[in-house]
Amino acid sequence: MKASKAPVTQAIRALRAAKVAFEDHPYTYIDGGGTAQFAREHGVDEHLVVKTLIMEDDRGNPMIVLMHGDRQVSTQALARAIGVKRVQPCAPAIADKHSGYQVGGTSPFGTRRVMPVYCESGIAALPRIYINGGKRGYIISLATADTLALLKPTLVEMAT
Repeated sequence: MKASKAPVTQAIRALRAAKVAFEDHPYTYIDGGGTAQFAREHGVDEHLVVKTLIMEDDRGNPMIVLMHGDRQVSTQALARAIGVKRVQPCAPAIADKHSGYQVGGTSPFGTRRVMPVYCESGIAALPRIYINGGKRGYIISLATADTLALLKPTLVEMAT
């Protein structure tokens, strides 16, 4: 993908509709490379790169989970915080169905289905984050305050 031709995804449409400023950061997508691949390629601290995960509770209710790229989600801590017995990642096909995005290119903006958003509390303290723009190999950066205003997430301490 050439940097001059950024994709117009549902996430980008949602951000434009909300008049949120963002910058495009195309990168070379490598299966399994995740946030570390982007961070290396762009010389960015992986802690500032936020991964978007689609998870579900024990009743199959989907949710969006935002986590620092260099940390893991404690599903136990998340389940406790939101008052359910268990939280687990959705199978990729189910995650794709809920979000409307392909796993590896999931953005929290412009999802097919409206889902509750849970965000690692440490992310809220960052001035600017890098997050998926809705396509594999496409990250955007924006002010964290804009992300929080748009997504209205519940802040949770769930990093390991």
